[in-house]
Amino acid sequence: MNTPLPTTAYPGFGATAAGRASFLAARRKAAVRALALALPLLVFLLVTFVAPIVSLLARSVQNPEVRNGMPHLSAALAAWNGAGVPDENAFAALALDVKRASEKSQLGDIARRMNFYLPEYRSLLFKTARAARTQTPAQWKTSLVELDPRWGENETWRLLKRAAQSPTPDYLLNAVDAQVAPDGSVARVAADSAVYRAAFARTVTISATVTLLCLLLGYPVAYLLATLPEKQSSRLMMFVIVPFWTSLLVRSTAWYVLLQPGGVINSALLRLGVIHHPVPLIFNRTGVLIGMTHILLPYMILAIYSVMKNVSPSYMRAAKSLGAHPAVAFARVYVPQTFPGVGAGSFLVFVLALGYYITPALLGGAGDEMISQLIAEQTNDQLNWGLAGALSCYLVIFTGVFYFVFNRLVGIDRLRFG
Repeated sequence: MNTPLPTTAYPGFGATAAGRASFLAARRKAAVRALALALPLLVFLLVTFVAPIVSLLARSVQNPEVRNGMPHLSAALAAWNGAGVPDENAFAALALDVKRASEKSQLGDIARRMNFYLPEYRSLLFKTARAARTQTPAQWKTSLVELDPRWGENETWRLLKRAAQSPTPDYLLNAVDAQVAPDGSVARVAADSAVYRAAFARTVTISATVTLLCLLLGYPVAYLLATLPEKQSSRLMMFVIVPFWTSLLVRSTAWYVLLQPGGVINSALLRLGVIHHPVPLIFNRTGVLIGMTHILLPYMILAIYSVMKNVSPSYMRAAKSLGAHPAVAFARVYVPQTFPGVGAGSFLVFVLALGYYITPALLGGAGDEMISQLIAEQTNDQLNWGLAGALSCYLVIFTGVFYFVFNRLVGIDRLRFG
């Protein structure tokens, strides 16, 4: 049976409606004050973190080069049904737009965009621009086909029509080694041109392997730190925290020196007679796994340790007093209670490993490129921000999927053992 609240439910206020209203107004004022204090941080995160990510992801469907640089041609191709080659109006619009784009220094951007479809497009457009600046024929269609027979091919115009459409799925398809076929269907690219699906699979494989290695190495360390006396545990904890004070680049470079054929590790093994020839430990998958495991191991240790510190030793004593073997008690009583820490640490290490760039670039070989390296290549070397945005978009989706999986697993374990 519910007991009614006393008349002094809110200290300092009576039970009247005015008193309750005054109390709620004070709470609202405090909430507004807290929001005002947090507002600068929220604005900072929106400007420096959220906005750049949204901008990059938006580029995965944007296609502005041809549409903005060749507006007359884009309008003419929008009315073209895609059969054969367009009419004279489209050829005249092409000549007019390439001439203006060349004069405004926009033709380079258009040519670079078209080169993603067909590598020979750049030379074709610049050749056409030179002709458009020096010629004024009565029939541009006849003149341009005579200038280069490729203007008489349907494929040349089909790709221009696709490039003039925005938004476009082309970047998202290219990021999974697919493309739009001439008949409008989605088809895979040639096997010798497929790069990105293998890179995604390789990224997930490396990240999962690093997560497993960190779990195997970090669980015993976390258990030791959690069960030792406080004074000894604090001293040993320094060896876990110290790597956070060292630059990621410095740690990766240190492994670069240690793992070389003439480095410290191979030299020591040769002197001890363990090996007779230097072991390849760098510029391969081994170097990547060693470097990433060393850098990400503290995240796993700290996540598991934070949960282990809250596990009461009375559970183990109770299991032993009931006749359980210490190993059985550890496996069936202690370990399940640490699953939330294992799940949190595994997710943290796995997500961080998905986006790693410096360590694989320094220690890995040609067959160990992760998706972050391909994103950097598209932004820095190829200047293909659309494809970089598409690759980033898939990486964000993968991260969200893995978060959902880990969250469900950790949630189940908490319900069962919490």
